[in-house]
Amino acid sequence: MKLAAGGKTDQGRVRDKNEDRICVDEKLGLLIVADGIGGRSRGEVASELAVRAVRQFLRKDPQALCDYDPSYCAATNRLNAAVMQANRTVYEAALSTPELSGMGTTIAAALLARDQLSFAHVGDSRIYLIRSGSIEQLTSDHSFVQEQLGRERITKEEASQSLFKNVLTRALGVDEEVAADLGELTVLADDILLLCSDGLYNMLSDEEMLEIILRAGNVRAASEILTDIANDNGGGDNISAVVGHIRKKKWYRP
Repeated sequence: MKLAAGGKTDQGRVRDKNEDRICVDEKLGLLIVADGIGGRSRGEVASELAVRAVRQFLRKDPQALCDYDPSYCAATNRLNAAVMQANRTVYEAALSTPELSGMGTTIAAALLARDQLSFAHVGDSRIYLIRSGSIEQLTSDHSFVQEQLGRERITKEEASQSLFKNVLTRALGVDEEVAADLGELTVLADDILLLCSDGLYNMLSDEEMLEIILRAGNVRAASEILTDIANDNGGGDNISAVVGHIRKKKWYRP
């Protein structure tokens, strides 16, 4: 299987800077979205450090630096080790530089190796799988609202309107250690991946994102149209969209 991918990140219409960072590396089979947190604590530094650390770790291909989990394949363990390295990088930078104190970031990362997809995430940036015309969210947000949803204390409609929907329960670089949620699956030809920050999915429903991607015609157009429409809908936050197409020959069309 081959990966064709494109991505776009945008400041949005409200924020005074863009704290999101993305990575699109078709050669490595690596896609990343990171959404910096901390405001004055320079969230954009955290997201940049995290993306760079994961990419460099996987390029160097060292032995895993964290405990090997035999319930996952080697590639998923490598990706987890890369995310743990990113956590240490951000955490140590915040400790050593007073003006960076308190910074952190979300991260959603996907790694394709042959026909196996490994993914890892911390925070509320998301990974979606589009297959046979349907969209499925592969990740579960590390947020206060998601915890409330999981306990059935609020409805999906209440969650979408909650004043606490941006309150994270887990982030990269805030603590010395963090646990990433991991997953893996066998991909099929014409599967499509969407990695995005909350600035996208808070402006568009899953069904709207699905329709836009399937009509776009190619990965670059898909990421650009998603971002543009999120801005048209208000652009209330930084917006990032990375779209990857698992292909043998051509882009999937509905």
